[in-house]
Amino acid sequence: MNKLSFWRRPQAVLLAVALALGIGGIGFAASHLGIAHPAFELKLANPNEAPSTVGFALVVRKVLPAVVSVSSTKISKIPTEFFGGGQVPDDPFFRQFFGNSSPQFNTPRQMPEQREHGLGSGVIMTPDGYILTNNHVVDGATQVQVTLADKREFAAKVVGADAKSDLAVLKIDASNLPCITVGDSSKVQVGDYALAVGNPFGVGETVTMGIVSATHRSDLGIEQYENFIQTDAPINPGNSGGALVNDRGELIGINTAIIAHGSEGNQGIGFAIPVDMARNVMEQLVKDGKVTRAYLGIIPQDVTPAMAKAFGATEARGALVGDVSPNSPAQRGGLERGDIILDVNGKPVAGSNDLRMTISMMQPSSEVNLRVARNGVERNVTVKLGDLPTETASVKPHGEKSQSSLDGVSVENLTPESAHDLGLPAATKGVVVTSVDPASQAADAGLRQGDVIQQVNRKPVDNTSDFELALNNSKEENLLLVNRGGNTMFVAV
Repeated sequence: MNKLSFWRRPQAVLLAVALALGIGGIGFAASHLGIAHPAFELKLANPNEAPSTVGFALVVRKVLPAVVSVSSTKISKIPTEFFGGGQVPDDPFFRQFFGNSSPQFNTPRQMPEQREHGLGSGVIMTPDGYILTNNHVVDGATQVQVTLADKREFAAKVVGADAKSDLAVLKIDASNLPCITVGDSSKVQVGDYALAVGNPFGVGETVTMGIVSATHRSDLGIEQYENFIQTDAPINPGNSGGALVNDRGELIGINTAIIAHGSEGNQGIGFAIPVDMARNVMEQLVKDGKVTRAYLGIIPQDVTPAMAKAFGATEARGALVGDVSPNSPAQRGGLERGDIILDVNGKPVAGSNDLRMTISMMQPSSEVNLRVARNGVERNVTVKLGDLPTETASVKPHGEKSQSSLDGVSVENLTPESAHDLGLPAATKGVVVTSVDPASQAADAGLRQGDVIQQVNRKPVDNTSDFELALNNSKEENLLLVNRGGNTMFVAV
């Protein structure tokens, strides 16, 4: 059996997930670019509308005008080769040809820049030009262009992006645009027809058909928040950000990723972000330019039959509280380790990811009613949710002047939840590396995304404030203590 590897997340497990467009991207900072963000209304589906009975031609005719092609350009630095001006190793083999005075041996040059072009898809959500796409389609882009189905081209601005859900919102200066009809992804069932619409391989608008293979897919290592609709409708590179619609032409998901077995092509296993989740993210990005998520403060686990029996539960469902973070909303609300959360506001909890997704789509400071099983006895617990800790810090990107060898490194606070995701104890201290510029000294030294920096120059780093303070006192060379997968090592940058 051939091994599969994650193309976007090298640390992921057995499956191989290839993005429907070959542009990786984590850590795109949601930002306002001088765009007014008025209130907007989405065109919602009519729940009483009967399914189409004349094939899919009419459905496709309705959907195609609302799907666009998105092209992006970004500038990146590339390592120089031996004869491109880089510093050549001091090797007698080379010196017999070039001698000792060749400047190519002694004078490293600045790494050249190159333009990278990417292609994806997007969905027109409002008549005035708000477009939903994937974050990885526009991540790091200096220019974004949108081409409509009628071949009109527009420069697009990024209203905001959320790397944790891999969603981004674009805005073009246009009006009276054809927009998609938004469906209800909570009603999607396995076996439903699914049409994937996008611009695969840049050949033009294309529609492929399949069925919904599964819902609520998670733990794939694609994004931090996963609740995918799985489909066998062929999704190929360039489809990222395109529409997954039902047989009424209603948007049920945003095409995001595929599993590829040794190739970039479709293997009949594609994933789309449910539209309910996408709407929530879009509304926040348009209103605030960023996404705010609620925080409960526990490490949830799935309830196995053995665990259910051990904890006196009648069935293997819900989310087991594996740990409660100190001073968290969960602790203040009275949740305890070993509790099994059965319902959230009356809605049954299927498992740990279901709980995580439900809480993440709520607003901080809101109160949530939890039905909890404790030692076989059910009770209600009310918790006032908090803000998900998302504080980040970064060193100046490689395009700006910086005195630190840590130029190009971005980090965020390590929470008990993110520590658990990295396979570390909940009490682990440090900041987790969210991105490393591939052209930076830190990347050359071996620092990776997912590393946890615990010391800078022998001084403890517990949070982003400590990291920024360490940067202010950093040197031309810095010594980092890094925790990688539970093992610590020193990295000199």
